[in-house]
Amino acid sequence: MRAPFDIRRAEAPDAESIAAAHRDSIRSIGPRYYEPAIVQDWGGRVEAGMYLRAMARGEVFFIAVDPLDHTASGVLGFSSHGQHGNEHGISVYVRGSAARRGVGTALLHAAEAHALESGATTLDIDASLAAVDFYKRHGFVETGRGSHRLWSGRSMSCAFMRKDLRK
Repeated sequence: MRAPFDIRRAEAPDAESIAAAHRDSIRSIGPRYYEPAIVQDWGGRVEAGMYLRAMARGEVFFIAVDPLDHTASGVLGFSSHGQHGNEHGISVYVRGSAARRGVGTALLHAAEAHALESGATTLDIDASLAAVDFYKRHGFVETGRGSHRLWSGRSMSCAFMRKDLRK
């Protein structure tokens, strides 16, 4: 049986669809873990240019696409792998409607494979509280808790996590 989605490397024309999936993830899943003002600020400045600038810096994005939906809402989620010096970072966001359907796992595997091809031995992420259990299920270990300062000045709690790819 064919998976209900396809995974492919994202390109510049996908940036708006990635932003739409990112905003949907924040707005649909975030309220279970954060107060409304944090959710509003977290997603408030998500726009296509963020991904275009990240791609220009070498960050690689993967998207999960509903093969029957060619609109922006057909992008079910995305993952990314970026390298800064010897550190490799990763992220995964999935639309609320696509959660718990294997989309996040497939996206994570695509980003991890790219990281391994790039020579990564560990992956780091500053995970939202909404994603901690997901990353733990996939071999990440929580190394601490902290917060991110959002553009508004509010602090958003997060978990610092790491996965050793040599295991």
